[in-house]
Amino acid sequence: MSAIEQVPAEDWETWTDENDGLVLDVRNPDEWGAAILPGVEKISLPDLPTNLDRLDKDTPLLVMCRSGNRSQQAAKFLQAHGYQAANAAGGMKSLGLQD
Repeated sequence: MSAIEQVPAEDWETWTDENDGLVLDVRNPDEWGAAILPGVEKISLPDLPTNLDRLDKDTPLLVMCRSGNRSQQAAKFLQAHGYQAANAAGGMKSLGLQD
């Protein structure tokens, strides 16, 4: 398995445009109330294994969480299951959208 690409979270729009990708927000539902990026798919990390059918293996995913730790775990999991996944390093905190 190849290393997970680390994309600075503030580059999310550029990355999704250049890769024709989608942001996957794996924070918990209570965190989504704080802030959410437009056009994202929301699947909390614990629910990811049972919701893979909501994701297209042909669409690159930029995985976002609060700080970049859960998104790294999710990106590894997704890559192991045949998805193209990158980690949004720094997460929503680096965007100033979450404490």
